[in-house]
Amino acid sequence: MLCLFDLDGTLIDSEEGIVACVRHAFAQLGVPAPAELRHWIGPPLRHSFAPLLDHDPVRVEAAVEHYHQRFHAIGWREHTVYPGIEAMINRLHEAGHELAVVTSKPHRHAAPIIDELPFGSAFTRLYGPDPSSPHSEKASMIAAALADFGTVPESAVMIGDRHFDIDGAVANRVRGFGVLWGFGSREELEQAGAHALASDPEHLGDLLLA
Repeated sequence: MLCLFDLDGTLIDSEEGIVACVRHAFAQLGVPAPAELRHWIGPPLRHSFAPLLDHDPVRVEAAVEHYHQRFHAIGWREHTVYPGIEAMINRLHEAGHELAVVTSKPHRHAAPIIDELPFGSAFTRLYGPDPSSPHSEKASMIAAALADFGTVPESAVMIGDRHFDIDGAVANRVRGFGVLWGFGSREELEQAGAHALASDPEHLGDLLLA
């Protein structure tokens, strides 16, 4: 089976780095940052910045660039791996499943994170959008993964913590597995049409190996 994993909120808790980079971007523009930034984890940056910057494309692009500059310098290191993830990934890898990462994080930011993970070598491929893209692109990246691996939708799963992951799965007729330890909610994942929900990494491994 082909197991496609989201990164932020699924494999790693990246709240510290993402929030710090968002605050940095607002500070560089002289704009007060919102008090609550947890919901920024998952959606494309441009979607989140736009309403707070009067939908001004020049200011939005400047904010995204400030974000990327800090993330490239230090933000990519500001994360922790969720407990139980490494053991679960090793179980799937040893069972012969093919593993890949499908993330809304730009490829150039996600690649060094994957390379540094103790289990990063288990992932055959990494799919991430170009930094200039305004879209999540989960659906198109999942489609690309199916083509690259020569896998039919019935033999693949997409695993993630937000509706973007499940939306992408549904669009490709792939089973979407929602995880409850990330940044989304049970309601969000259920409404998106998740095939199943996992309470912790061990539970996810059990579901995928059943």
